[in-house]
Amino acid sequence: MADIRAHLLVSGRVQGVFFRYATQEEATRLGLTGSVRNLKNGGVEVIAEGEETTVERLIRWCHQGPPGAQVREVQVEKEPATGEFSRFVITY
Repeated sequence: MADIRAHLLVSGRVQGVFFRYATQEEATRLGLTGSVRNLKNGGVEVIAEGEETTVERLIRWCHQGPPGAQVREVQVEKEPATGEFSRFVITY
């Protein structure tokens, strides 16, 4: 399968609950590259690249998030991978 890029917008109680850190750990464990950052509107943005079934696993994980998170919605857009990232990072 080809690599894909998924752009996620996660809303709910997702800031102040280690969502970024836990997402970075999960994505790194899965071997994905990309980034995660807090948004001014209280949500979290995730960009993940990798093998499609592995990216899907991270998307499913983001619907739950870490303990303490209360995910209300996950919007997902998929496109071909760009190779922009060499690892998965938290951005500010």
